[in-house]
Amino acid sequence: MSPLSDRPGIRVRGEVGEVTRPSWERALTELSRRHQDVSYLELSEVVFVDVAGVTALAVTAMELADGRFVIESPPPQLSRVLGLFWPDLDRIEVTSR
Repeated sequence: MSPLSDRPGIRVRGEVGEVTRPSWERALTELSRRHQDVSYLELSEVVFVDVAGVTALAVTAMELADGRFVIESPPPQLSRVLGLFWPDLDRIEVTSR
């Protein structure tokens, strides 16, 4: 995970699963602390996010005081899990691959 240089947010690579989830959750917490109106998560190099990782993202977004997360180029399962469990969550905007 690394900060984006051109806008507020982070770039994530690899997988979000049992081993990497603590780092993912720390990155989401830090991003939410710095959040203003829109924060970006660039996920084009993420190959997998497990359900617990998507849950951490959804919970973090629901706890934002205002604004939203824009998820760029996530792996397909992220959108499917969000649609299944949080279909009306307007604090997350997903842009497709």
